[in-house]
Amino acid sequence: MRPARARKNIVAPASWDEIPCGDYYRAALEQQLQPWWGKLYGFHLLKIGALSAELNAEACPISHQVNFASQGEGMHVRGDPYSLPFAAKSVDACLLSHTLAYAEDPHRILREVDRVLIDDGWIVLSSFNPLSLLGLGKLMPFFRKRQPYSSRLFTQMRLLDWLSLLNYEVMVHRRFHVLPWRKNGGKLLSTHLPALGCMTLIIARKRTFPLTPMAKKVPAQKQKIPQAVGATKSYREEHRD
Repeated sequence: MRPARARKNIVAPASWDEIPCGDYYRAALEQQLQPWWGKLYGFHLLKIGALSAELNAEACPISHQVNFASQGEGMHVRGDPYSLPFAAKSVDACLLSHTLAYAEDPHRILREVDRVLIDDGWIVLSSFNPLSLLGLGKLMPFFRKRQPYSSRLFTQMRLLDWLSLLNYEVMVHRRFHVLPWRKNGGKLLSTHLPALGCMTLIIARKRTFPLTPMAKKVPAQKQKIPQAVGATKSYREEHRD
């Protein structure tokens, strides 16, 4: 049996500044999130990863926002994202900006997020799109070891499939920012060809269905009224006489 090949170590950037054109990516993502921040509500917003922590979420009505990562500046809590130090169903919303792209086990992180999220809680995911100009750069050996090509690129359908298995209702999913070297991402191309966008955004809600069996509906049967029948019978006998 051939021994399993060891997975390469994926180094996550400590800031958007470590990614070429990172300021453009961050600005484009913040613009996409702006109309959705007002729809999130609750008491606690958890930002997982250094890239998530740098996103501006002042428009979000959730006042208590916690930056969480294993290392980096500006973190309120430091720890292992594969074992979040929070109680089950204690967080109202989670932001994972490219967190899965730099994770060795993204499924485990999603399960941890699902554990700490309350019922009907929000999850906000962003990632790089492999079916884009950025994905073409990953095919070139010269760029593979550079950011952001060194990250793992997941298709939008794959991310949606993971959320579906965890019983999440997707509220919005889109791709945007076609030209990574342009500040506006190529406004014309992003408007007419959004499927080629370098970035993917997914916003979903955790849904929980009751496990208690529902009472089976029995079709109503015609009820007999003996008094009415007896009264009709006696009425007929009186008139016969």
